[in-house]
Amino acid sequence: MTTNAALQSRRVAAVPRGLPTMLPVFAAKAENAEIWDVEGKRYIDFASGIAVVGTGHRHPKVVEAVKAQLDAFSHVCVQVTPYESYIALAEKLNERMPGPGPKKTIFLTTGAEALENAVKIARAATGRPGIVAFAGAFHGRTMMTMALTGKVSPYKIGFAPLPGDVYHVPFPDAYHGITIEQSLAALKTLFKADIDPARVAAILIEPVQGEGGFIPAPFEFLKSLRQICDEHGILLIVDEVQTGFGRTGKLFAVEHSGVAPDLMTVAKSLGGGFPISGVIGKAELMDAPIPGGLGGTYAGSPLSCAAGLAVLKVIEEEKLLDRAKVIGKIITDRLKKMAATNTFSCIGDIRGLGGMVAVELVSDRTARTPAADLTKALVHKAAAAGLVLLSCGVYGNVIRFLPPLTISDAVLNEGLDIIEKTLGELATAA
Repeated sequence: MTTNAALQSRRVAAVPRGLPTMLPVFAAKAENAEIWDVEGKRYIDFASGIAVVGTGHRHPKVVEAVKAQLDAFSHVCVQVTPYESYIALAEKLNERMPGPGPKKTIFLTTGAEALENAVKIARAATGRPGIVAFAGAFHGRTMMTMALTGKVSPYKIGFAPLPGDVYHVPFPDAYHGITIEQSLAALKTLFKADIDPARVAAILIEPVQGEGGFIPAPFEFLKSLRQICDEHGILLIVDEVQTGFGRTGKLFAVEHSGVAPDLMTVAKSLGGGFPISGVIGKAELMDAPIPGGLGGTYAGSPLSCAAGLAVLKVIEEEKLLDRAKVIGKIITDRLKKMAATNTFSCIGDIRGLGGMVAVELVSDRTARTPAADLTKALVHKAAAAGLVLLSCGVYGNVIRFLPPLTISDAVLNEGLDIIEKTLGELATAA
């Protein structure tokens, strides 16, 4: 029988260290919210492939749609001979993007590729070079998206120089003492000290910071950014790569705020496990690049477009927007109950939007001192007990909850039981 240890040894020999593996556990099978490794051990999945399988592993309707497409053709390249599924999926997303007026969508393959193209579109539409992003943001690992990402380690180490005309300001984070007013003041200072707003093409923001720690952008802040963009002719780009397709209880997280972006990037859960990303935006902006300025050989793969159409149908038919809110309440209620006891004084903050929930672990609640070692220990101890968890946060001390939105209450609570037991043991031993 193939073992995890044997495969890990082969991985170390064959794959560069720059591609890390959180757990030395090799998947052999997955179904809905469960994964089985090559040794037959079962794991509850609270990671969803980093927010990709929002409709669960191998949802029957997604599998059926992809199989049907595969029986027809797998690839012809939309830039050579297009196909209806690409157009149909674009039409559905155009209808759902917030804001008035006609929209257009281009499909790509990865979230980083979507961000790269959003920057290209914004620069082509405005004739300006500057992009403003936020500290703590994660937008990808390509050269441009590394520059956009507001976190140095591990993403930027050893890769400089990065593209210029990218600027960062603090992201509002009440738990760590960064107010909306401070963030807006920093933006104002940026416009006075580093770049004239007349040279800024776009402000780019995640409606909930993902890698940065699952920190929701205050609605008031998003509205202020919209006003600033309108005042200076700047485009507002919202990165919905991790937040999109039901995770927060809306199809897109920005909908909670009532703010309409100019451009929006999507990926991850759109494909239900198949690689696809996109940029959705106001039609006149999307048409700014000249013919041939946008594209990609595998962009908008027929298999992924078929999967995307099935995902949208599943979200609607199974009422997954409502389900996300229920999942979020179950998680936050359990965490709050734990935090109210002396055993779990390590729980510093519980936050989220809909089903996009996180818990920040600290060694001192009063000082709010990040407990990165405890967080790492919890991830590995939970895995040993059969639960896949992801950490995040600028200080590496946040546990993010990303179970499939199709997870049952029984499996969800089983996973929460593992967290309560393993974190309790770690906290008691500390």
